[in-house]
Amino acid sequence: MSYKFWLVRFFLVFAAAFIVIAGAQYLKSHSMIFALTQGAIWAPITAAIYLAVLIYKFRKNPVCFIKDDEPKH
Repeated sequence: MSYKFWLVRFFLVFAAAFIVIAGAQYLKSHSMIFALTQGAIWAPITAAIYLAVLIYKFRKNPVCFIKDDEPKH
C-alpha cells in the first residue's frame, strides 16, 4: 500500500471525527470556540488510533486489503 492510501485514510477519518466531535460539543450548548478546540484536539488522536489499528490489521493479513481491481503480486 502506498503512502497516499494511508494519508487519504487518515484525513478522511480526521475530517469525519472533527465534524462529529465539534458538532456534538456545540449541540451540548458549548461555545463554538470550545467545540472547535475539542474537535481539533480529539480528531487527530482518533484518526491516529484508527490508522494504527488499520496498519496492525494490514500487517497481520495484507491479502485482505488487496482490492479486486489492483494487480496481485
